[in-house]
Amino acid sequence: MAQGELSALLGAALGPVLGHPVIVDDLTRAPGGASRETWIFTATGSAGAPRRLVLRRDPTGSRRRDPTGSPPSGLRLEGALLEAARRAAVPVPAVVFVGDDAAALGPGSLIMAFVEGETIPRRILRDENLAGARVRLAAECGEILAAIHRIPPLEVPGLPGGDPVEQLRAVVDRLGQPHPAFELAFRWLGDNRPPRSAQVVVHGDFRNGNLIVGPDGVRAVLDWELAHLGDPLEDLGWLCVKAWRFGSSPPVGGFGSVDQLVTAYEAAGGMPVDLGALRWWEVLGTLRWGVICIVQTLTHLSGTLRSVELAAIGRRVCEVEWDLLELLGPDGPDDPDDPDAMVTSTAEDVGPRGADAGPTRSAATLHDAPSAVELLDSVREFLLSDVTAATDGRLRFHTRVAANVVAMVGREIALGRGQESEHAVSLSRLGVGSDAELADAIRAGDLDERADEVRAAVRASVAAKLAVAHPGYGA
Repeated sequence: MAQGELSALLGAALGPVLGHPVIVDDLTRAPGGASRETWIFTATGSAGAPRRLVLRRDPTGSRRRDPTGSPPSGLRLEGALLEAARRAAVPVPAVVFVGDDAAALGPGSLIMAFVEGETIPRRILRDENLAGARVRLAAECGEILAAIHRIPPLEVPGLPGGDPVEQLRAVVDRLGQPHPAFELAFRWLGDNRPPRSAQVVVHGDFRNGNLIVGPDGVRAVLDWELAHLGDPLEDLGWLCVKAWRFGSSPPVGGFGSVDQLVTAYEAAGGMPVDLGALRWWEVLGTLRWGVICIVQTLTHLSGTLRSVELAAIGRRVCEVEWDLLELLGPDGPDDPDDPDAMVTSTAEDVGPRGADAGPTRSAATLHDAPSAVELLDSVREFLLSDVTAATDGRLRFHTRVAANVVAMVGREIALGRGQESEHAVSLSRLGVGSDAELADAIRAGDLDERADEVRAAVRASVAAKLAVAHPGYGA
């Protein structure tokens, strides 16, 4: 849909709210938003001064699904959640318009007031202007989560529920993509499940990246699309998942400690937190993120929504596998399975090419120079220099993602054949012929007596994938 057409549709939708006619200016699509579109614009109606607003909508032709298997909440329900959250003293944007007319703004749309502040996680974690807010951010998140969990479920009828482990297992089985590390996590979750607690309204995606932060702290909680009825510790555990630390060390969102989060949560009226149970939910959240990565990439591969961002997310699954193995405990010597050691030993072959790296083309190759890796390296350099310098916003963001994808493909070309050979030998030693067979054997308990060998083999395979997808991860 062209921006002019979208501006006209926005004006028509907002007419009854702001007064006809409505003039829409400065319509810009925000970067990110792998599953839903976000647009920022100014609207001026006959009833008042210009208002800065935000449109969230499902892409035209898409069919929204909760990637963990629950029924989709929908943007109309998300609007109701925002209203209920505001009544519970949760900081959220004011709702201006909600619609689900496919003939208008799309299959689902929600217009909210614009809230000034920072949403990009790396800036939240590093901007000096936010240093004062970061000191109390973990505690503030605990207080906000306690308020979310006090929202009366009857105020938002239609929220999905169900057992999160069973739902996640069903999704993994439906995807048909075996991951032995996932099976180890499922076994651990089954063996260590804490007692179930009362069901409350759970945000479902409360994390760094879905918060608007200013120097005064959290100004708004965004993205309620995965809200459901569940255990309150699900939200706390999700906030502790390593993916949401964005390279920083503190375990809560990259900005605080578990003690800060839990103490503030309990003081604000949240349920008493058992740290062992919280760890269980962190493991489940980590596994859930891995499954979401697969689902989002399949959205791209199926043609439902083509996106270089969605394509790249598929190669983050090995990061999740590594995190799961770390969470599940020690599993043998570190050095042979250390991805940093693998990257160091293959630095000349990985690419993109450094200043001292020589050509990667074999003397026996059929094709002329440049090699495939060198061609990819040239594309990556073009994206990061010429294209990035000439773009901004969403296009600049996706240009950087595309450059990372090109580098990843080059590393796979350089390393992949040797890795596949080593992986085949590792599987053979365990008496299986594929990851699918290994996953089935773990699930059935057939290799329980060789648990150390299994975990070492899975760790080695994940380290190999990391050497291609994200060298240095886990350092």
